[in-house]
Amino acid sequence: MHKERSSCVVVTTPTPPADKGPADKAPRTERGRRTLRKLLDAAAIEFGERGFHEASITGITRRAGTALGSFYTYFNSKDEIFRALVDDLSGKVREAARSARQQDLPALETERASLTGFLRFASEHKEIYRIIDECEFVDPDSFRLHYRNTARRIHERLAEGIRKGELREDLGEAHAWAIMGMNVFLGLRYAVWSEDAGAEEVAELANSILREGIAKR
Repeated sequence: MHKERSSCVVVTTPTPPADKGPADKAPRTERGRRTLRKLLDAAAIEFGERGFHEASITGITRRAGTALGSFYTYFNSKDEIFRALVDDLSGKVREAARSARQQDLPALETERASLTGFLRFASEHKEIYRIIDECEFVDPDSFRLHYRNTARRIHERLAEGIRKGELREDLGEAHAWAIMGMNVFLGLRYAVWSEDAGAEEVAELANSILREGIAKR
């Protein structure tokens, strides 16, 4: 009698490589940077139109005209590209305000020019409001960082105005947040909801409040 040998085949599943962090996934070529730019621009439209929860990675890559694999070359998840997008939009807001200013403007003119630049940007990128608002719940840390950095830049400009003797000396952080709050809601009203007033007109109105206040004289 022959004993039947039993053979056991062990199937091993390869361990997937560990997720790379954002620094590891940073593009190293011009082509890579162009692809990343396409993905971020497409994500702005996808998240802006559909919201975070309804947006999808395939929707982003379809809008970007890239392969699905290209997405994972730069991002590990929808959450990750959302955080990168918020950071990207914050940088664009900063650049829009900065590029609208000329060098060595007086302090109040600096604020007027900065708001004009922001209003123009918001008018062309209305999706920023929905994306930043959703960020409060999707990624609270990025949400807070966006506004803290914006207020910090205003505070620094106020401090420079004080140093030059153009603004009163008791202006502090709370004043910067107040100016930022005014700017944010003016953008919502006159750049997103309706454009029935030009950026320059709205910025001048806001600047008149900084110059003169609202008390009857």
